[in-house]
Amino acid sequence: MTLKIGIARETAPGERRVAVTPETCRKLVAAGAEVHVERGSGAGAHFPDLAYEEAGAVLADGAAAAVADADAVLCVQPPAAAGIAALKEGAVLVGILQPQLDEARGAAIAQRGVVAFPLERLPRTTRAQAMDVLSSQAGMAGYKAVLIAAVLAPRFFPMLTTAAGTIRPSKVLVIGAGVAGLQAIATARRLGAQVEGFDVRPETREQIESLGGRFLDLGVSAAGEGGYARQLTDEERAEQQRRLGEHLRSVDVVVCTAAVPGRPAPRIVTAEMAAGMKPGSVIVDLAAETGGNCELTRRGETVEHAGVVVAGPLDLASQGAQHASEMYARNVLNFVQLLLKDGALAFDWDDELLARTVWPERPAAAG
Repeated sequence: MTLKIGIARETAPGERRVAVTPETCRKLVAAGAEVHVERGSGAGAHFPDLAYEEAGAVLADGAAAAVADADAVLCVQPPAAAGIAALKEGAVLVGILQPQLDEARGAAIAQRGVVAFPLERLPRTTRAQAMDVLSSQAGMAGYKAVLIAAVLAPRFFPMLTTAAGTIRPSKVLVIGAGVAGLQAIATARRLGAQVEGFDVRPETREQIESLGGRFLDLGVSAAGEGGYARQLTDEERAEQQRRLGEHLRSVDVVVCTAAVPGRPAPRIVTAEMAAGMKPGSVIVDLAAETGGNCELTRRGETVEHAGVVVAGPLDLASQGAQHASEMYARNVLNFVQLLLKDGALAFDWDDELLARTVWPERPAAAG
């Protein structure tokens, strides 16, 4: 029996990405799957229906037709609870699902017996890198954040020598040296800015410096065991905040990227610290969706406080929907290939990538 894979058009506000591109559709078809794609699914990322048809997809009129009786449904954002309830019983659902954040969604998954693979739960191991949607999408977010900062800043980023005199380069500080932060550092450097990077993990110094940035050392180390940051004491945190506040007075642009998966974003830049920055300074907060790293951040808004502009953009990866979709779709394809054997679904629960990603969690085998 042919494996049916369904892709419905994304309906979340601002979402332009798609979970399957014509490139990955062709590979799924070559693996023996029948791929049904709702018409217009790739339009937001500029993948026309004709490209899917040429890749071997069956075009469906409407979401219900695309996912009806599908053995596996691939998505970017999770379907609504009603959409999940309409899936085939026992169907596989793969995407950024976050079932624990929506009680109705989680209940629908459980009640329908859906085998859900929330890709944000994927273990961060070397083998999983080719499937790591959080990293691939964070790269686009970091890139776009710097471009937003460059538009909002009333300054050039690079140093310029002109007939009207020399323009000094903008000084950019990137807080957080994860994938988004490192991409932001690299992008700001390409634009010619003087770039610094700050992270509580001192081992990120080498990564920041390899991209041409300067590691901002505030004299407080959060180095812990196994490469993880430890919790700072109240005294250490207060000293870190004091030194950061003083340093921000000389910074033109701050890009905040610090995030903790499944938890609200850590507050790093207080209102007082932001108000102490030079008039015309800019803060772009990638963590706006989970509360923001800056106390002044307003989700989805750009505000001004004491002459400092604070932007809390949403859906940054979707702003680069074409390349973001290409990366995301390849991540999904690599994961789905773990589920396929001879063109059919097969679950190897001894594979830690499957066992640790599936939701609800499966009890460990006895013995």
